[in-house]
Amino acid sequence: MAALEVLAGGFQTTVQDLGRDAYGAIGVPRGGAMDRFALRAANSCAGNAPGAAGLEALVGGLSMRFLPACTISITGGDLDARVNGDSVDLWTTTEMRAGSVLTFHGRQTGARAYVAVKGGLAVPRALGSSSTYLPGGWGGYNGRALRTGDMLDIFPDNGSVIRPGMWLPPEARPHYSAFPTLRCVLGPHLNLFLASTIAHFLHRDYVVSSASDRMGYRLDGPALPPIHGAQLPSLGVLPGVVQAPPDGRPILLMADAQTTGGYPIIATVIGADLPLAAQLLPGDRLRFQPVSLITAIAAARAQHDVLLSLGEDDEVRGAPI
Repeated sequence: MAALEVLAGGFQTTVQDLGRDAYGAIGVPRGGAMDRFALRAANSCAGNAPGAAGLEALVGGLSMRFLPACTISITGGDLDARVNGDSVDLWTTTEMRAGSVLTFHGRQTGARAYVAVKGGLAVPRALGSSSTYLPGGWGGYNGRALRTGDMLDIFPDNGSVIRPGMWLPPEARPHYSAFPTLRCVLGPHLNLFLASTIAHFLHRDYVVSSASDRMGYRLDGPALPPIHGAQLPSLGVLPGVVQAPPDGRPILLMADAQTTGGYPIIATVIGADLPLAAQLLPGDRLRFQPVSLITAIAAARAQHDVLLSLGEDDEVRGAPI
C-alpha cells in the first residue's frame, strides 16, 4: 500500500539521494541532491542513513497527503511548509498523523527544501542510486518530477531510535541568501586568464541567468574570456567548478554536471559552500571569494561535525559533503 499521495507536484519535485559517485569514469553524472548537507541533515533527524532517498522540492507548490502516521524532517530552504494549514518547524523532527497534508506555499528563503521520511522513499535504484536524473529521464520516480496523483511507498521503519528534541539550531545551518559569497579555490588554469580578468572575477557580482538548471548556472556579469579563446583537451570536472567558455560567460557546475569538459577552469567553489549555491534561483546574485585549500578542508570538517552531532552514522565520517 502506498504511503504518500501527491496532491500537487509543485514547480519541480524530484526524488533524490546522494547520487552516483562510482560511475563518473563512464560518463554518468553524480547527480543527487543539489544541497547535500540539507538532505543528510533531514535524514539524520528522521533516523535514516545519510543516503536514504527523500524529496527535493523547488520553489513551492508541492502538496502531499501522508496516508499512514509517520515521522518526517524538513530542511533546506524555507518554502513556507505547513501541515494541515499550520506552520511547521524546519531542521527538526515532525510527527505526521495519518491523513495529514504537507504543503509548501512558496519561497521565503532559499529555493530547495528537502523532506526525509523515516525509512526512506522506496523507489527503484538505478546504478546504485534512487536519485532522479531529469536530462536522461531515468532514476527516481519514473525518471521525472512528481505529478498530481503519484503514489510513493516508504521502506518499513528501520527501528532506529530518534533522540528527543532532535533539532539543528540556526547557527549550525547554512546561511542561505539570495546574494551569497561563495568561497572558492582558484585554478587550475589561471595562466589562461589576464590578471585583470581574474580581478574582475573576484571583485564583481554575478547574476544567475535564466539559462540555469541542475546541471549548471550560466552567470551574467564580468566576462571571463580565456586568452586567445583557449580550449583544452577534455578533463574531469565536478560540481563547484567554474568554467570559462569562449564567449566569456562563466558556468558554475552543479549536481547534474557532466563528468568531463574542455573549458578552462578559473576556480572551484568549496564543498562547504555548494549548499549556498544550491539555494539560488535565476535573478539571484553571488560573489566569489578566494580561500586556501586548508580553509576548504576545515570548512568541510566543520560541516561533518554538525552532521555527526545529529547522529549521522560514523561509517560516513570521512565522506565528502
